[in-house]
Amino acid sequence: MERIRAWGSYFYTSSKQFSDELLQAHNDYRKNHQAPPLKMSRKLSREAARYAESLASTRILKHSVESSRGSCGENLAWASYDQPGKDVTDRWYDEVKQYNFNRPGFSSGTGHFTAMVWKSTNKLGVGKAVASDGSSFVVARYFPAGNITNQGHFESNVLPVTAPSS
Repeated sequence: MERIRAWGSYFYTSSKQFSDELLQAHNDYRKNHQAPPLKMSRKLSREAARYAESLASTRILKHSVESSRGSCGENLAWASYDQPGKDVTDRWYDEVKQYNFNRPGFSSGTGHFTAMVWKSTNKLGVGKAVASDGSSFVVARYFPAGNITNQGHFESNVLPVTAPSS
């Protein structure tokens, strides 16, 4: 972890191990939903890291302007402790329980899950910042953006789990 001073407090940015863990967990889940693996993007990761640092400095969890414009998809996570990448991914994926594959579409209760498994997304960027109080902010950026900007395309991008072939 790299220590950075920002706006009067110290926080720490994500390690390669954290990013690799988050990417692996995403790809394990994506495989179950017939979605190709994501590749880590340096550019998206730099942007995600900068945004995570900004969130850690203000301690306010809100989506970025870039994601609101649809230039990237974005998942955010906050915890009062330094959260492992697999735990963050598992929490986002857990929304699958609320997703209705018979009535595909966006809902705020399943947005993290649908962003993770969106079939036509192919790049991921990861940033994490741990604030001086020990709380952590995680930003995942997805490209191309999927679940917010493509309302009519859920049927072909958020596929149900397929049974493994024997």
